[in-house]
Amino acid sequence: MTAPHVSPPDDPTHHPDLPPTDPHLSPLTGWTRAHWEAVADRLLDGLLPYATPGFAQYRLPGPPSHSGAWSDGLEGFARSFLLAAFRIAGSAGRVGPALIERYAAGLAAGTDPHHPEHWPPIADRAQPMVEAASIALALHESRPWLWDRLDDSVRGRVAEWLGRFVGATANDSNWRLFQVITEEFLASVGAPHSREEIDAGLARLDDWYRGGGWYTDGDGKKFDYYNAWALHLYPVLWARIAGPRADPGTVARHRDRLREFLGVHQYFFGSDGAPVHQGRSLTYRFAAAAPLWAGALADATPLPPGVTRRLASGTLKHFTERGAPDERGLLTLGWYRPFGGVLQRYSGPASPYWASKAFLGLLLPVDHPVWTAPEETGPVDTTDTVLALPAPGWLIHSTASDGIVRLVNHGTDRLPPPPAADDDSPHYAKLAYSTATAPETPLGPDNHLALLAPDGTPSPRGRIHPLHCEGGRAASWHLARGHRVETVSVVHGPWEVRVHRIPVDDVPVREGGWALADDSGPPIAERGPGWARVRRAADGLTSTVVGLYGWGEADGTVVAAEDTNACGRYSATPVLEGTGALLVTLVALGTDVPVTGADATLTPGGTVEIRFPDGTRLSAGPASPPDPGPAERS
Repeated sequence: MTAPHVSPPDDPTHHPDLPPTDPHLSPLTGWTRAHWEAVADRLLDGLLPYATPGFAQYRLPGPPSHSGAWSDGLEGFARSFLLAAFRIAGSAGRVGPALIERYAAGLAAGTDPHHPEHWPPIADRAQPMVEAASIALALHESRPWLWDRLDDSVRGRVAEWLGRFVGATANDSNWRLFQVITEEFLASVGAPHSREEIDAGLARLDDWYRGGGWYTDGDGKKFDYYNAWALHLYPVLWARIAGPRADPGTVARHRDRLREFLGVHQYFFGSDGAPVHQGRSLTYRFAAAAPLWAGALADATPLPPGVTRRLASGTLKHFTERGAPDERGLLTLGWYRPFGGVLQRYSGPASPYWASKAFLGLLLPVDHPVWTAPEETGPVDTTDTVLALPAPGWLIHSTASDGIVRLVNHGTDRLPPPPAADDDSPHYAKLAYSTATAPETPLGPDNHLALLAPDGTPSPRGRIHPLHCEGGRAASWHLARGHRVETVSVVHGPWEVRVHRIPVDDVPVREGGWALADDSGPPIAERGPGWARVRRAADGLTSTVVGLYGWGEADGTVVAAEDTNACGRYSATPVLEGTGALLVTLVALGTDVPVTGADATLTPGGTVEIRFPDGTRLSAGPASPPDPGPAERS
């Protein structure tokens, strides 16, 4: 199997703190529970130089978030406290006493309004709401070693600080679950709380459920990793806090949904451990593994224990080998290296430590099957897969030969419902994402179809209107310069064929394939009439775009860039430019992927018959009736 990324070797100079690999217990990753503990310790130790004297805040290097340095310091405490709590509880308190003492000291100082390091108060829709939930979770999981040993006065101040959540207004998104978690912890320690607010937050989660294990993060089509590391995770953790107070029917419903989701989530990891690069807050990185552990923790997973550990260890190892954490033991604001393109306004220097959620597995005892069963192959390791996900409007297609997972997007734009204005984000508006690539940021030509203005300005994709998603086909339409543009995707192996129906044939059109990136130098570019490709020299990963129908002698070009891609400093995208009312394009991503021999023909009935390079024949008919006019477009 050829890995789509070049991995540095496992050697003691690159990973001085890691134990030896175990090829018998973990034949795929070599990693064991000891590796997870070592990475956790490395992350916690790396924070020490940035702690304030009273340990109530961690002021990490980097640009502040829009909430400011005061809030960012609290974020450093709260998110690392979550990691510390998993490490403490997972070892039954058998950690160095200094770890417990420093978080006890931070709790005392942070909740003392007269202390110079005191925390900002919880207020409506303010960032301390997010951090309060991490503190509440950490206090619950580490309770015998921390909360139960705090002075009564400190416990009272902690409860008072957390108690500001009662009656406060949270953002109508995954933030509602922060209120659920915080107030349930308050209930567990006999502090004032609102059962009505807890119940209302859980009920709001039900409003966002779209079936198939998928929640949207608030109203609209907002599907991303928040489904994994928030909307499924917090109900499991809430049930652990609530215990007998939890309604059994609610707990069972959440477990059933998580089980269904994990049956799909397992397909989002490449054979090298990389998760599909899509959505916001990607600087949380290996937090994508959190629901895998949650499923085992709640007995709500369809995955064998050896698959759970293979997937989770694979993604932690993937990032650890590529500079996260860095040589200081810090998680930087980026993906592998520091990279601002994956950040949001709320991203501060300590934001990446939401990745602490990935260490949830340490709560499972050392003799649990997820730690003792031999690793088993994940689905991407052994078979080619095509999977339709109608709720988010995605097609997943992966190939075992190179271990790459590709996601075709015909349903997720993260826009609020109309009449909210359209706005493109490179992490939602693209036609496709993968485990081996990242989108150009800010917006580039990759995986995008644009109608070009006379000055060359490309049209955005804007609001995505899903049409269907089943089998190996998905379709949607969007408005481009006032015209309804309909796209049907048909996937097979490493290939995707896109059929674009455009109501005008005299407007220049540009379509891009996958952007490839590399730190060692620009990808190799090749082009010709009706085709273009780029190839990474180190591993042969190749991105190709070929015009199959309607493009004629369209120019194949390559758009190169620098410092615009999370996967490497130098990037390049193969692009076609031409005109036509019906355009059929083959895009391919992989190693040793043939593209010759493909073609497309139009039948009298309007169906496009496709022949893929391996001889497989599939078809794509019109996805919907013709555009009825301006009334629908409004």
